[in-house]
Amino acid sequence: MKLRRVFVCGVAGIVLASGRLLAADSHSTNAAAATAAVYVPDTSHQNDPLPDGVLAWNGLTQETTVAADAGSAHFVFSFTNIATVHETALVTNVTTLTNITAVTNSSFIWFKKISFVTNFSTATSITTNNVTKPVPVAILDVHPSCGCTTAQLPPLPWIIAPGTNGQIGLTVNLAGKTGMQIKTVNVKTDKGFKRLDLKVTILPPVVPTQSAADRARALEMAKADRQAVFRGDCASCHVKPGAGKYGKPLYDAVCAICHESKTRASMVSDLHNIKTPTNVDFWQTWIAHGKADSLMPAFSTADGGPFSEIQIASIASYLNATIPSQLPANK
Repeated sequence: MKLRRVFVCGVAGIVLASGRLLAADSHSTNAAAATAAVYVPDTSHQNDPLPDGVLAWNGLTQETTVAADAGSAHFVFSFTNIATVHETALVTNVTTLTNITAVTNSSFIWFKKISFVTNFSTATSITTNNVTKPVPVAILDVHPSCGCTTAQLPPLPWIIAPGTNGQIGLTVNLAGKTGMQIKTVNVKTDKGFKRLDLKVTILPPVVPTQSAADRARALEMAKADRQAVFRGDCASCHVKPGAGKYGKPLYDAVCAICHESKTRASMVSDLHNIKTPTNVDFWQTWIAHGKADSLMPAFSTADGGPFSEIQIASIASYLNATIPSQLPANK
């Protein structure tokens, strides 16, 4: 009974003190309530691994397959902010406390009202820990592994309110690329970073098929004007596939249709069995200017072709590296 009286008196003292504090701070509290708090990200954890239970993703790895002439590949990663923290809460409007035998290592905080307390055998303090509270998450940076990958984002830092959703758009530039491309993207937040993985499979070029009559007609056109392959319907095979490509991808897209075809015409050179010495200059000259009175067109823009000097040089370097000269240069 004596302990109970001591406890109730202590509570009453806290109530009176809290009333004075509340009265003294009423004006400042009202002023603070009128201005919304600004969330300030803590950047000290951006290089730590992002724990589970912060952002729920639709997936951390995405992959796609595109055609050989695709200029880019696009990805969208979606997420939801599910982050929470545990904190000590303010206890208010308590009317009855019953059947508490022992509570330690905490304290009453701003009790506004306590009207009844019963059945305390030991009461040094009351804890209010482990209250779960949703919190914002700030995206501080989205960093792709190379310059060919770009992110579509709002201005950073991007504050994701509790329980809300967001999307990160990513575009991979595929100009001049073939085969499989694997990219990574690091998303840094004020709670840690998460890695996203992208995989793009670029299909090989599709060589258009021609009937015997179409092929014969094309050969007659080329005999009359070797530059005809760059105009009209022929341009769909000999010009458009090479746009933005260099080296092997450019050769595969434009040159292989004639020189590597299983139905290669007899008057088209077999580049793997040339009976004269070859080097970079050899390849560059033939590609740029072709050969008069033959089916070999001039690919240089100076001669009416579609290739820039850089594209021509890139194919010459590729052929010189992959098709060794059949004869020594001094013969």
